[in-house]
Amino acid sequence: LIVAIGVYAKVQKATVRDTFLIDPAVILIVVGVVMFFITFCGCIGALRENIRLLKTVIDITDTLLILAQCSVSDLTRDALGKFVKKAIVHYRDDLDLQNLMDYIQKEFKCCGWNNYTDWSWNLYFNCTHNNPSSERCSVPYSCCTPVPGEAVINTMCGFGVQTQNFLEANKSIYPVGCADRAVRWIESHLLLVGALALGLALPQVSHRLMCNRGRSLHVMLDNVSKRGGY
Repeated sequence: LIVAIGVYAKVQKATVRDTFLIDPAVILIVVGVVMFFITFCGCIGALRENIRLLKTVIDITDTLLILAQCSVSDLTRDALGKFVKKAIVHYRDDLDLQNLMDYIQKEFKCCGWNNYTDWSWNLYFNCTHNNPSSERCSVPYSCCTPVPGEAVINTMCGFGVQTQNFLEANKSIYPVGCADRAVRWIESHLLLVGALALGLALPQVSHRLMCNRGRSLHVMLDNVSKRGGY
């Protein structure tokens, strides 16, 4: 179902080629394929008692756990920074990408990757003097802090913000970059991540112990049968 939704979303829109790897529809397809492969191997392996397929499921899960542990490394942070930079550059080229960036900035209460001036990477928000865009030196509305008592969002709240210093911008937007917010979120949820990792690891360890015991029992029975044959 996830793969079908991702394929449908990708077919229904025409996007620039450079945004293929960061397209939410493509990410949805990849996640769906991985989930299908894991569940398929686990189901068939359990029904057929195929140790090789079950080991494949365990190996894939171990790989995902290792990737999750590496997500806080500097290398992954740099890769994520390149991902966000490309998303900022193509913000107006892909509606799904635009919605994704708006969601991230609103949820993490941040703007850009390092800070709000990162939006100069975008052609429309670029703050150079020769930029004819009406959005020059602006930031998306998702960077703006909500006004108490106002239910309707002012989509022009970020106009001209890049010309302001940090203290001035802090009055109307979230000037802090999403990089710092993401690190803080990971640090505050380390206990949850550790509990999930432990929950995934325990069944694997118990399964391996049971497999080893089963092998030992099988070898012992073979030896007994061979001795009885003599």
